[in-house]
Amino acid sequence: MKYLFPTFALALLAAGPAVAQTVATIKPLPYPQTRKVDTVTTYFGTKVADPYRWLENDQAADTKAWVQAENRVTQDYLGKIPYREAIRERLTKLWNYEKYSSPTKEGKYTYFSKNTGLQSQYVLYRQLGAGAPEVFLDPNTFSKDGTTSLAGIEFTHDGSLAAYQISEGGSDWRKVIVLRTADKHIVGDTLKDVKFSGLAWKGNAGFYYSSYDKPKAGSQLAGKTQIHKLYYHQLGTPQSTDKLIFGGEKSPHRYIGAHLTEDERFLVITGANTTSGNELYVQDLSKPGSAIVSVVPDEQSISHVVENVGSKLYIYTNYKAPNFRLVTVEATAPRQANWHDLIPETKNVLSVSTVGGKIFATYLKDATSLVEQYDMSGKKEHAIQLPGLGSASGFNGKKAEKETYYTFTSYIYPPTIFKYNIATGTSSVYKKAGVAFDPSKFESKQVFYTSKDGTRIPMLLTYKKGLVLNGKNPTLLYAYGGFNISVTPSFNTSNIILLENGGVYAVPNLRGGGEYGETWHLAGTKLRKQNVFDDYIAAAEYLIKNNYTSKDYLAISGGSNGGLLVGATMSQRPELFKVAFPAVGVMDMLRYNQFTAGAGWAYDYGTAQDSPEMFQYLYKYSPYHALKPAVYPATLITTADHDDRVVPAHSFKFASRLQEDQQGPAPVLIRIETKAGHGAGRSTAQVIGEQTDKWAFLFENMGLKYPMAQ
Repeated sequence: MKYLFPTFALALLAAGPAVAQTVATIKPLPYPQTRKVDTVTTYFGTKVADPYRWLENDQAADTKAWVQAENRVTQDYLGKIPYREAIRERLTKLWNYEKYSSPTKEGKYTYFSKNTGLQSQYVLYRQLGAGAPEVFLDPNTFSKDGTTSLAGIEFTHDGSLAAYQISEGGSDWRKVIVLRTADKHIVGDTLKDVKFSGLAWKGNAGFYYSSYDKPKAGSQLAGKTQIHKLYYHQLGTPQSTDKLIFGGEKSPHRYIGAHLTEDERFLVITGANTTSGNELYVQDLSKPGSAIVSVVPDEQSISHVVENVGSKLYIYTNYKAPNFRLVTVEATAPRQANWHDLIPETKNVLSVSTVGGKIFATYLKDATSLVEQYDMSGKKEHAIQLPGLGSASGFNGKKAEKETYYTFTSYIYPPTIFKYNIATGTSSVYKKAGVAFDPSKFESKQVFYTSKDGTRIPMLLTYKKGLVLNGKNPTLLYAYGGFNISVTPSFNTSNIILLENGGVYAVPNLRGGGEYGETWHLAGTKLRKQNVFDDYIAAAEYLIKNNYTSKDYLAISGGSNGGLLVGATMSQRPELFKVAFPAVGVMDMLRYNQFTAGAGWAYDYGTAQDSPEMFQYLYKYSPYHALKPAVYPATLITTADHDDRVVPAHSFKFASRLQEDQQGPAPVLIRIETKAGHGAGRSTAQVIGEQTDKWAFLFENMGLKYPMAQ
């Protein structure tokens, strides 16, 4: 979700939700008459109809016409909500404050990003000592409409050169441009068609990057990207002559990453075919002609080199440690049998970063952060005092640094950047968020509830102090539940509109995520994916049972894998929710692996080709296939025309079938953003626009007015 909010004054009403015109009185919407085709695929003897498969061709004229027709219906509906513009004004006002990133030191300069408030994109500044900051890169000049974004930048060790990536219209396909930092002069040619790649400089001569062969014309967005390749680009030479370092047909991997240790002695390579687990390799660049050596030969664990001291490698891994540990090993004999624990596994999930010659161990305890500082021998030096229960991130930089920065946030604590003194272990506020939000008026508490099979699930609830538990509070239940991703507390400007109007923001930490390590993750994958949906349904039932809300005031929201979560849950329990927001969701579980990098998600999902059992399991919960004629909640599906990660066809097909199967009066709309992708890099205007429509849709379909009386 993005940041946005509201508080316009439309007359103070009596306490309790104000009832507006109910959805039931609205006439049926004039949905496009979506064409159906006689397309059938047979899986292990079972014939599966796919009448909307033609919508998978996002470049076809009839698909584009369908998109335009659906958007017209959606915008006509949203445009008639009387307080929509009041919400937009409130969001715009709340959004209009200075926002900063943590600074980093590159060469003699300190770099940081800043948005003055409503700029489309953050601007990258640099500062020399105590001098005045100057603009280094302004992505707002990359395109007239603000939809071309800065998607990453890497500097040489001496800071004299920088290679940065740009994304056009939100696409995962990137361009790479090299600058001489002294005068911002472009060096060499622009690299094109780079995807899912970091940039790793080797001295000042060139850098490593990864990409795929781009699909043929006409299928750039949806075409499968199967074989990743690691290249070395030497400055001053054409991209066509870049040297293949690793990967390709002889060593196929769907994902390849690379970085150099700070001393540039070791090239570290990861290779994977799924989103969980990786092979690990190192190459000693101090020895000309040295081979790429295998450290971890399979993808049964997650392992990354995070630091080195001479020939000693520091490896962060969940090999034989589901909650992760930090080990050391000599690069001359790096296989797992020779690893030695430096920071052993604990009951809390570990993540690791380094700066100033120190190790920072960040632990997740029930999805909130605990941070400790260690020396390179594994001796604990400090426990960092955080402002409260929330999420801390940062604690990284070069070995020579004496101080570092970290950001702390929670659902009621706007992101605050702290400067940290490595020697003393003390923190001081560096930049405080300027958003107009008073945390003292709100509270965020953690509860635990029981899922269908008896598993204990944590959930954080955020709301205004003094909330009356009368079952009438508008509630947004947001979750993800997949890919070992941990959902930790973070401030979301958008949610202010809900909170200041007496609403509840609820975030359960479902199985499939990484909050309790790999065991928790695996409990929500493949033939156990239903656990994730059961956890989500149980969260909704807890909120209703304890009178935080009721089914008439409960909305569910999630994006990407979270969009799948919303789609599957609303198809299984449509009566439980009033409103649903499935965003950029994976909705066709039988064909998701046929598009872009979708095949890499098979570790979490399994595929319809795996076995009759796996096919039947996917077929049963696949949102697109599980729909049947029923009364469904009011649904606003969101996607984007340049989403080349979860292709918009998922949402197109789901919307078509849901409009066909809706037996109740609630609207089924699809909002298709143009010149946007899976989420990253959207302009501020795009973000505010989408969030305006989300909140307007929620209030309207709960029969509430905006603003609500408090």
